[in-house]
Amino acid sequence: MNLEKYYSARKNVFERIQDSSTATKVLMSFMMACFTGIMAQIIIPLPWTPVPITAQTFAVLCSGLFLGKKYGCLSQILYVVLGIAFIPWFGGMTGGLDVFLGATGGFLVGFIIASYFIGSITEKYAEARNFTKMALVIGIANFALIYIPGLAGLALWSSAQGVTLGIVDLLMMGLVPFIMGDIVKILGAASVSKVFLPKE
Repeated sequence: MNLEKYYSARKNVFERIQDSSTATKVLMSFMMACFTGIMAQIIIPLPWTPVPITAQTFAVLCSGLFLGKKYGCLSQILYVVLGIAFIPWFGGMTGGLDVFLGATGGFLVGFIIASYFIGSITEKYAEARNFTKMALVIGIANFALIYIPGLAGLALWSSAQGVTLGIVDLLMMGLVPFIMGDIVKILGAASVSKVFLPKE
């Protein structure tokens, strides 16, 4: 009986989020943007790359899970736009257009794309909300949709600094050091999906 109550409560909460007013969804998107900004302050700088290890990717992945494609994507657009405009909530309490045009700007673009992708799958395929399938979906979002624009942006930034990076150097600066931490965040987000999202 307790398990049935849990399943019912989980479904009711999810449906209430989906059926809430536009104003409420925009507010939730802003709150998720704030959560992303908070997680971005959990940071480990690396001496050989301008790209630090941060926890913000976990918030990005969860935004699509809870808010869906439209408002999850909006949360990351708000995070990026407000960070450029006047809120210093990028990694290390930074902000402004120079950050967006800097070494990590491509990753910020990837956040928006990844949130939309995860939200699309979450909304359309209830059966994909289990741990294994969602871990695969989130893994694709993380390692393809975030890292491809992220690495492209890092390469362009380096080129603008007069440094042409080879593929190995690019991967060592923008991908390899983050793999283990990203796996933990992917599994964590997949666990969130398993626990909090209905499967029907």
